[in-house]
Amino acid sequence: MSNTAIKVENLSKIYRLGEIGTGSIGQDVDRWFKTKVLGKEDPFLKIGEANDRANKGNSDIVYSLRDINFEIQQGDAVGIIGRNGAGKSTLLKILSRVTTPTTGKINIKGRVASLLEVGTGFHPELNGRENIYLNGAILGMRKREIDRKLDEIIDFSGVERYIDTPVKRYSSGMYVRLAFAVAAHLESEILIVDEVLAVGDAEFQKKCLGKMGEVSKGEGRTVLFVSHNMAAVKQLCSQGIYMKNGSLDSIGSIKSTIDLYLKQSNSNNFKNGIIPIDASSFNTNELRFTKIVINQGNTIINFQKAIDILISFESKTDILNCFIDIRILNKDLNFICHSTHVYQNEYIDIWKGQNNFNVKIENTLQPGDFYFTIGIHKKEGNTMEYIEFIGPFEISTISSEDKDDYIFPANWELGNVRLNSKWNREL
Repeated sequence: MSNTAIKVENLSKIYRLGEIGTGSIGQDVDRWFKTKVLGKEDPFLKIGEANDRANKGNSDIVYSLRDINFEIQQGDAVGIIGRNGAGKSTLLKILSRVTTPTTGKINIKGRVASLLEVGTGFHPELNGRENIYLNGAILGMRKREIDRKLDEIIDFSGVERYIDTPVKRYSSGMYVRLAFAVAAHLESEILIVDEVLAVGDAEFQKKCLGKMGEVSKGEGRTVLFVSHNMAAVKQLCSQGIYMKNGSLDSIGSIKSTIDLYLKQSNSNNFKNGIIPIDASSFNTNELRFTKIVINQGNTIINFQKAIDILISFESKTDILNCFIDIRILNKDLNFICHSTHVYQNEYIDIWKGQNNFNVKIENTLQPGDFYFTIGIHKKEGNTMEYIEFIGPFEISTISSEDKDDYIFPANWELGNVRLNSKWNREL
């Protein structure tokens, strides 16, 4: 018996820009007759262009997805990665049967539980408890099955106090908490999770990742996870799908997929320190990075020399008591160290309009490749914007004049950070 949980064959999805339909009812009927009755090729597919949002095309027909083929085995945890607009969410909507493909077909074995967008599948006038039963019914579960899971779902969501309140009064974070709890605990064979976890706080995100790992490894269910958080994807998933401009660019182990994505996405992402309009990993539209320059645009940082970072952003309003933090990750995307002015109990006030900050960080990094993640947050911890994986930047090898002071066997693993210390002989 085949263990294939999802099989996608020649899948494409096209959209027409600027208007709905193909111009007139007559054209729609003519298109339907030629493709469905006569079996001819869809004329709109001939003029469709790749979904490259950065460049103006000649056609108003674009491929959101084009000729996608892959198989996912039962129990696999698969991370789907790619830049904004690559087609990730469209693919998940097709797999969740929210929308239909233009061409191609999908075969799915088992029930699918999806968490695509905040509030998807919830009725705003129903309370949390009623929406749990509604979602379960949509998945084909009987009432007694949901009864058995109800207390576990409510406890995991952490919104027990509001469970009998209409969900239209929930915050976006409460929506996500309850929606994820429902999707993860109801008895579906396939769990699909889009980027919505970015809305939740750090504690709940960690809780969700742990639950998804349990669902995949412990229960043998299939998980599809879309996220811009590469560390989370790497932690959870064993397989990866890299999408680019609506096409499947690569499929393989999660490490090789992430390495390819980072290499390609950063090759021109930060030219001269300018942040592209779609570079942000998470944004609430309260402010927007305009420029980040590290060491005056140099991608090589001298060993033990201070790291200078210029951070520029534009805010729509004045915002009091905020902080900027900088995280440094190694080439395997493991978070290794952190810097912020909050360590000195100093918060900043952001002004409406342009803001510029400069920071000088002591460099105790070992030679190698590293990435920076930079975020702007309110004092209570709410993130307004962060941008991940700026880089890679290289910490240069030890200079020739210092080599005599740092002699180690060639096969020694020296880690990522050098800790300064003082040694004295005790008599």
